[in-house]
Amino acid sequence: MEVVIEIKNLKKSFGDIGILKGINLTVKKGENVVILGKSGSGKSVTIKCIAGLLTQDEGSLKVFGEEIKDLKEDELKALRCRIGFLFQSAALYDSMTVRDNLIFPLKRVLKIKDNALIESRCIEVLEAVGLADAIDKMPSDLSGGMRKRMGLARTLIVKPEIILYDEPTTGLDTITSKEISNLMLQIQKKYQATSVIITHDIPCSSITADRVLIIDDGVFIAEGTHEELENSQDDYIRSFFK
Repeated sequence: MEVVIEIKNLKKSFGDIGILKGINLTVKKGENVVILGKSGSGKSVTIKCIAGLLTQDEGSLKVFGEEIKDLKEDELKALRCRIGFLFQSAALYDSMTVRDNLIFPLKRVLKIKDNALIESRCIEVLEAVGLADAIDKMPSDLSGGMRKRMGLARTLIVKPEIILYDEPTTGLDTITSKEISNLMLQIQKKYQATSVIITHDIPCSSITADRVLIIDDGVFIAEGTHEELENSQDDYIRSFFK
């Protein structure tokens, strides 16, 4: 199966503080990979490097076979069009309606001018996340779960091949978290998207993960299915699943 993300000995520091200390990761097309770890262990830095939002200090990071650090600005912009990033806060434009939040990346990123196509794309992604009736609402009118769904809709609107999820269920109640997790699984199947999901939410990992990696102090210390790691003989690894 095609490899879409390949990371070798990746290192990243901020000043004298080392965050990533030599991580290795291969992600195949259509796979959902979950990264678990404590706060400050390097989860967010990893996906920001994958998206080209941060540049590594050492090592290799290839996305679709392209070495990220070697790309020119226009090449990096083109690559980012193939990557969706769902931020913790959903990062919606509060002054725009749901419709206008979706139209913005279509016009700004994809340069689409066909109004009929724009409208059909908006309706398609809102139906995919169960928000078709909210198209003319403002973000302030949406609940926390609806904002997460809306953030996912805006991520999907450009039809990314890779989706990076930054704590997708943070701040949600148990029932809504489960709904979002199941929605992420549906998105994977419907759009054949490859996903890297960072989370503290063990039920989310259980629902979404094809494979789980545990990061600790800037390196991956364990890898396997959710069930394999949950039943690990290592007390520290098993502690993540309690």
